[in-house]
Amino acid sequence: MAPKNRLRPDLAKIAELVPEGARVLDIGCGEGELMDVLRHDKHVDIRGMEIDAELVEKAVSRGLSVVQGDADCDLSDYPDASYDVAILSQTLQTASRPDYMLDELLRIGRTAFVSFPNFAYWKMRVSLLVHGRMPVTPHLPVSWYETKNIHHLTVDDFRALLADKGVTVEGCWFFAGGKEIGGTNANWRAEHAVFRLSR
Repeated sequence: MAPKNRLRPDLAKIAELVPEGARVLDIGCGEGELMDVLRHDKHVDIRGMEIDAELVEKAVSRGLSVVQGDADCDLSDYPDASYDVAILSQTLQTASRPDYMLDELLRIGRTAFVSFPNFAYWKMRVSLLVHGRMPVTPHLPVSWYETKNIHHLTVDDFRALLADKGVTVEGCWFFAGGKEIGGTNANWRAEHAVFRLSR
């Protein structure tokens, strides 16, 4: 089992907030670290979807129920409200149409957790200003031409999208340097964010 304190900060926060015994879909689940914790600590009925075949294999070898799928097109196969909770961690920025993916997430899950890197984080701004090149950081460790991130969003961009779509924000949490920080000036202070959403 992956200990909760070894999870990325956004995943640890989500693990803390998912209700006991919920039916959960983890989209872009990777090797299943969060799934493993939720299965053992919260006794949830959890399923996963992951595009990378190697990561699917690793998750399945842990005894997890994970299918290989592309969230850009395969979420439409799931019935409405088929899960209590849908999770999209560090995946929204890789979607072809993040707005459509958000619609699907909120159609499938009664509530949803979305986490993403905040591209307005002050260290990224400074790096871009000083060096004039796309930053490479511990949180975004690859060069611009290797990254899977195709939409660079900020906390304020995401809030605006939610407002446009009439999505309810049930809670939001922000992180920098591996620690949770307050929400004041999160658009430049937060390295990444977690939002709990509903319709």
